[in-house]
Amino acid sequence: MTTQPLPSSSDVVIVGGGLAGLTAARVLEQHNINAVLLEASDGVGGRVRSDNVDGFTLDRGFQVLLTAYPEIHRHLNIPALDLKIFEPGAVVWREGKGTVVGDPFRRPKTLFSTSFAPIGTIGDKARIALMSAKLKSTDPRELLKGQDIPTASALRGMGFSSKIIDRFFRSLVGGIQLDPTLTSSRRMFDVIFRTLAAGDSAVPALGMGQITQQLAASLRTTEVHLNSPVASIASGVVTLTNGHNISAKNIIVATEGPVASRFLNLPEVASRAAGCVYFAAPHAPIDGKYIVLDGHGQGPVFNVAVMSNISSHYAPSGQHLIAAALPGLAEGDLEAAARRQLRSWWGADVDTWRHLRTYRIPHGQPGQDPPFNPKKSVSLGNGLFVCGDHRDTGSIQGAMFSGRRCAEAVAEQVRLSA
Repeated sequence: MTTQPLPSSSDVVIVGGGLAGLTAARVLEQHNINAVLLEASDGVGGRVRSDNVDGFTLDRGFQVLLTAYPEIHRHLNIPALDLKIFEPGAVVWREGKGTVVGDPFRRPKTLFSTSFAPIGTIGDKARIALMSAKLKSTDPRELLKGQDIPTASALRGMGFSSKIIDRFFRSLVGGIQLDPTLTSSRRMFDVIFRTLAAGDSAVPALGMGQITQQLAASLRTTEVHLNSPVASIASGVVTLTNGHNISAKNIIVATEGPVASRFLNLPEVASRAAGCVYFAAPHAPIDGKYIVLDGHGQGPVFNVAVMSNISSHYAPSGQHLIAAALPGLAEGDLEAAARRQLRSWWGADVDTWRHLRTYRIPHGQPGQDPPFNPKKSVSLGNGLFVCGDHRDTGSIQGAMFSGRRCAEAVAEQVRLSA
């Protein structure tokens, strides 16, 4: 981050310091193009940030990094993140007890519990295995070209029972896509399920914010200005809220979708909301490194993770950090709703848990209802460019891929005008 005054001109101005903006800056540097990056808040990272609260590491909403994302291996030093891996599969909590639904191909010891888990028929579980094998053998680019209908309809069309849709898919996939109704694109479902099957779910040892901190630290020539909110954008000029103007031949808008739409007069970007409630507890409600799914499929908490079981750095010694994720919900008394539901799972001990913080994220992901067509244009003409997960897929992969595509388009424009 720089302490220099804001410049009056730059080769490129990037508005937004989240994953897409930081990736774009990194790729521009690889093309020997200098940029000024303007971030409205007090730190980079956008939706991928972590906060320290009383010695606990709180990611801004429950998030995981899927190691099968190809773009992370292009831009990140993966060993330096010291990734801590979730067990493949999940614990499905239903009627007062949890059952491990694992990946018997990677964890053979989970075969018995998975076979007899009360989430669906034996046929349902066989279909999951067949679907995973088929998806892993398919190029993800082809998956994004397939027939597109709502995910729930696609699952029923593949022969899955209502029981497994409600007790397993609604919490697992609905949690990832912030869509417990499963109305999102089956194209994205296919990509996500393939990614889950092909790699691991993980978090950096020191929190998800380490991803964007690492990207920012890798920048060498980019000027990063924090607390620099932008008021308006026009061809050739960015105006900050303090009235300062920066002229630039090329401007990249790397904000979240609704903000980009407002700045650039683009079609409205739909939003999937997310809530996350963090609790501190002296004892973990479960052992092991599994995500816990709501086996009733009713929520509002659909996923729970004891983050201190995954990485000890998430909580002080002798304490545990519990993340309760409420996909699709950011309004109301989320703490009370989460505590009430989890009390029905784990009893009166939940009343002793200390509330640390509630995150409400109105735009957790862009909407991805069918027909879903990613890889939208990043070049708008007249030196204006746009990137973010709303231009590709609503994921870390999509944000970084979009940032790279955008920077490469700018580099080509600079080359042609040289």
